[in-house]
Parts: sequence; structure tokens; C-alpha cells
Amino acid sequence: MRPAIAVPLAAATAGVTGLAYAVAETRWFALRRVTVPVLEPGSADLRVLHLSDAHMRPGQRRKQDWVRGLAELEPDLVVNTGDNLSHADANDAVLDAYGELLERPGVFVFGSNDYFAPIAKNPVKYLTGGTGSSAGGSWERPATLPFEELRRSFTDRGWLDLNNARGELEVAGRRLAFVGVDDPHLEYDRLDDVPADRSADLAIGVAHAPYLRVLDRWNASGYPLILAGHTHGGQLRLPFAGALVTNCDLDRARARGLHTHQVDGHDPSWLHVSAGLGTSPFTPVRFACRPEATLLTLTGVDSSRSSA
Repeated sequence: MRPAIAVPLAAATAGVTGLAYAVAETRWFALRRVTVPVLEPGSADLRVLHLSDAHMRPGQRRKQDWVRGLAELEPDLVVNTGDNLSHADANDAVLDAYGELLERPGVFVFGSNDYFAPIAKNPVKYLTGGTGSSAGGSWERPATLPFEELRRSFTDRGWLDLNNARGELEVAGRRLAFVGVDDPHLEYDRLDDVPADRSADLAIGVAHAPYLRVLDRWNASGYPLILAGHTHGGQLRLPFAGALVTNCDLDRARARGLHTHQVDGHDPSWLHVSAGLGTSPFTPVRFACRPEATLLTLTGVDSSRSSA
């Protein structure tokens, strides 16, 4: 075969193969396990299941079955950081997938795709569009997803609604204090200056999108642990380069996993960002970034340090 033909053919074949793999990876679910030394010394462990960005559609049986099986982990607490929906008829699919997890103590916030159905976007603009902020009114349209029905379904099962709210739960004999915000990506977040409850066994901040204004405020307010999603871990990751984007103003190095966040000399907060379980139906690809849920084991600060 002549080089003039062979080179383009090889490139096309590689492209098709890479695309096929990226589509297949969206169904290759992973359970991550992370240890976070954030409790008082000598405390018994707490097991927290972090779910995010399911972007559920009714026909996604493999995803629903896999998520339902997470109940076998018997977590002490479930933290859901939003973007549960990707279809107006997906509420039943979400509830079926979460299944027995809804019987566990839980907290939740919403993301943009709990309010608005996903729309087709130029992927090049996504990769070059900076933070992906909603400034300029790009989200000023009527909500198209049944988020109030989803909210009722969660709260009726005892999960705590943290959308611009505070609350507390008794979990495995410990009092946990929470602060949450509605989706910062939509600029729905309403932050306050109330410090973390130091009398609680642990204070936790919960947000969908890990924008720096939220992380900075909660670190300064004394929250030892912050959980978020939204980034999809970058969704497309390259060897040595990692995530290409975060779709917010968080740096790419912290697009997924456990890191710390610290401002103005305050004690560092642990930050866990979930790479999430799904994708938009208009960009159904992942590369080197498997869909995931994470089981965080919270330990006393004298325990061994975190591991991915």
C-alpha cells in the first residue's frame, strides 16, 4: 500500500478504535476506595458513599444495576452531589438504581442536570471555554426536568436536602453537621458567613460544582471535609497530562479524587471530587476516566494517610 494511502488509513483506524473505546468506557464502572484522616484521634471509622453525576436515562439498565449493588457496601452515610437526571422520565430509574441506599442516612444537593435537560453543545467550545460558568444567562430557561418530584422522593426517604441549607444527622452514633449550596455552576449558590459547628463530631460541606468561591468560603469557615462532583474527572484524560478541563475554575490537577484546599493560612480542608457515574447523552464518551462511585473511609487523624 502506498504511504499516501496507508498513513491516512492508519490514522482513521486509530481514531475509530479510540472512539469505540471511549464509548465503551462509559459502561466500565469502578468503585474507588479512599481513606480520609479527618475524625478525632481514636474515633471509630465512618464509611461514606459518594455518588455524583449519574445523568440517568430510563434505558440504562447496566448503570442502574451496578449502582443498586452498591447497597451491599452498607455505608454509614450516602452523599449525593447532584446531576441525577438526564431525561424527563428518569425519576423512577434513579430511585430504582439507588434502591436500598435510600434507606441509609443521606444528604443531597442538585446540579444543573437536575433542573435542565442536557442540550447538544459544540465539544470544541467545551474544551476551550474556560470555566464553563453560567454567566451571561445561558441557563435562563424554564426547568425541564422533574426536580421537585425527585426532591420529594429523596426527602420522603429521610435524605437531607442541603440546597442552600444547613442541617445535621446522627450517623453511627456521631453527630454530623452539614452545609450545602444549590448548584454553583448555575450561580444558584447562596453562601453565608456562619462558621462550622465545632461541637459536632464532623462538619461537612456539600456542593455540586467545586467552584473556588465555595471551597474558599468553607475552608475559611472551618469545614474539615468538602465533597463535590460536576467535573466528570475531566471526562477525557491524557497520559501525563491528566484532565483536559474541569468545567469550572478548579485547577485540572484536582479534577477528581482526594486533595486538600487551603486559603489565607487556614487549616487545610480535605476535598473529594467525584468523577461521577455518567455523561451527557450528547457526549457519551470517557477516556482514561472510568465512571465511578467512591467509598470514603473516614478515620481518626492519627490513622494512616489517604490512599486512592
